[in-house]
Amino acid sequence: MPASLSPREVVAIFGILLGLVPRFSAAQVVSVGPPVLREVSLRTDTATYLLSHNTVAVQGVPTLYFWFRQDDETLELRLYPAEATSAKPLRLRRSPDFQQLDSLTKEGDGGFRTRLKFSNLTSSRFLRLVVEQAADSAGRTPRREIVPLLPLARTSLVLRVADNELFVGEEKVFELTSSNPRNIHATGEWVRGTEFDYRLVAEANGTLRLHVLPNQLGVRSLAVKLQTERPTLVAGNRISYQLPVLKQEFNVKASRLRFLSPDKRSVTMDESSRRKGTELILDNGRSFELHRTYRVEDQEEPGGELIAEIYTRQFLSNDRVLCYLRPYNTHRQTEGYLYIKENDVARYLTNLDITPQTVIRNVQVLHRGGEWTPSLSVSPGETVDVRLEGEGLQKARISFEDLPIIPSDSSVRTDARLVYRVRVPVSFDKRKSNVYNAGQATGYALSIREFQRPHPLDFISVAYGDAARPITKLNGPVLYDGTIRDVVFQFNPNAIDTPELLFGKQYLSFEIRTLNAKGELIELRNVESLLVCPGDNSPRATFYADKQCRTDPLSLNSLLGRKTYDLDEWSRIVVTVKHQSSQYGETGYTQTVELVLKRRYKFDIDVSFPAGLLTRKQGDDGFGDLGGISLATLAQFSFYSPNKINRLRPYKIGAGFVALNAFNLGSSSTNRDLGVVILGSVYPTRREAKFTFPLYLGGGYLLGTSRWFYMLGPGIGVRL
Repeated sequence: MPASLSPREVVAIFGILLGLVPRFSAAQVVSVGPPVLREVSLRTDTATYLLSHNTVAVQGVPTLYFWFRQDDETLELRLYPAEATSAKPLRLRRSPDFQQLDSLTKEGDGGFRTRLKFSNLTSSRFLRLVVEQAADSAGRTPRREIVPLLPLARTSLVLRVADNELFVGEEKVFELTSSNPRNIHATGEWVRGTEFDYRLVAEANGTLRLHVLPNQLGVRSLAVKLQTERPTLVAGNRISYQLPVLKQEFNVKASRLRFLSPDKRSVTMDESSRRKGTELILDNGRSFELHRTYRVEDQEEPGGELIAEIYTRQFLSNDRVLCYLRPYNTHRQTEGYLYIKENDVARYLTNLDITPQTVIRNVQVLHRGGEWTPSLSVSPGETVDVRLEGEGLQKARISFEDLPIIPSDSSVRTDARLVYRVRVPVSFDKRKSNVYNAGQATGYALSIREFQRPHPLDFISVAYGDAARPITKLNGPVLYDGTIRDVVFQFNPNAIDTPELLFGKQYLSFEIRTLNAKGELIELRNVESLLVCPGDNSPRATFYADKQCRTDPLSLNSLLGRKTYDLDEWSRIVVTVKHQSSQYGETGYTQTVELVLKRRYKFDIDVSFPAGLLTRKQGDDGFGDLGGISLATLAQFSFYSPNKINRLRPYKIGAGFVALNAFNLGSSSTNRDLGVVILGSVYPTRREAKFTFPLYLGGGYLLGTSRWFYMLGPGIGVRL
């Protein structure tokens, strides 16, 4: 104690210290809160696990365990609060290891229920439930309790060996069968032993493979010790990660030939490698001599086919040998081992692929719905299959300049044939796409050819007096009542291509025929190689640039000698529009436009011979005697049937002169007279009749007797 303090100051200091002691004690008692949970229940589809009964010590911590069968197991969770009468609800904190499917709901037994779906029980570590309950007073930290979880899994593992014969130094692979392969701890590392070396490898598809390498001769027993990712429960309420030991006896024999592993799995046989050789690193064969050439054959017995020669150049520090390999023939590892021989005696085994230099000899293209063709022309927006044939293609790295390769189930990849599916973008702006192998040009290229296929002729319309109409909607003859000043064909380039469907240039031909009312040819004109190109709305519009592309209408009067407005009644204009098959390799579309100059009536001067007329003159009683043959010259109107071409109705009406009894030479001439008449006649409608017998009805004024009269009777008509 410092000497400067007085006895009174010392007493005051002790009093302050004595007052602080109770406060420190009270703080230690508050930090230990009462428990939040009385019980925790986890229920699967087969069992229920309670915190009060199903626990196991993990690193000294009581942990609730449960058995699972699937990584994404769904369990029912029930939480029972320590204070059953507490009104404060429970809350389960979120965790990336599981998904809470339902909200915590209070049940009739006082517990809170929800469902949990775990994400990956096999690989998840340190699973736990964090349960919180709000504090009794505001502003205080919520009460919290942590429940550790331990998933348990049952896992079996079986090794079945069909042939238990092994050779020293030769690795052999066996497949293991497991009820839960994902729970097997496979490191892929070698486990070294005096009798065997082994390692366990898990492949991407879940298959377990055991690699075994024997080290000693005789009947040896292999003991494989493996562990699991998730433990199991053993006697004494203990957990264990150890699987039962797999035991298998093998008969290990001495290998006659030692296998030497090369550093390359494939060597290309070309002129350079045949003359100068390719560097190759092999395991040290112990009996190798430097600067010596060894023969490599495809069989162990003497006289095998020479596959290659190996020239030993230098020993390396890692117990390997640098060699030169000179290949003379091709070889595949699947065809068997290669034997390294000295003086025609096999000393070692090795294996690698010796493949020819990649050579492309033929390229063909398959269009959708077509056949393989040697023409390498493809069109923008098209998906095609490209087949390459040659040698050494399996190791080729083929690419198409600026064209994507589409993965396909039908792709073929062999040493002699490759098939790729290639998509040509609509916006491709080159005239060809070179084919490359590992970045080097192969000499082949896909030529880009614009689509050139016939489009339906609905992009062509015709105007002949009314508004223009698409020619595809003119089905049958068009009867036009009026003068056709001109027939104009118009083209709509924007109706050819769409962003989804391309057709390209349209090569058309026009055959123009004009015929008279009798169907006789008046004039024939042909327009060949009329070219219509897609409009600006086409994605390939800039690539269709051609000076021959037609945009202006086609006028028939600019081609015909006898114009359309000079044609007689019931003349016909027949225009046949079709695609030029020579430009497409197919027929294309054809459309015929037929215009008929329709008339409602016809005016003509007609001479006929009424005979046997009954006439009644003004002032006479009754009809007179039947007259003889008369002569009638009439200006007549004939009427056409509105729905037929050049077919007259069976009646006419006209006015003119009639000479009564003009040819009645056997009687007196007192009954002869000349009259002005209006006559209606009924004619037969048969066209093939040369003689007709019309009926007449009318009346007029007799010039000789100056009287009005009426007449009725037949006549004779002659058709020339």
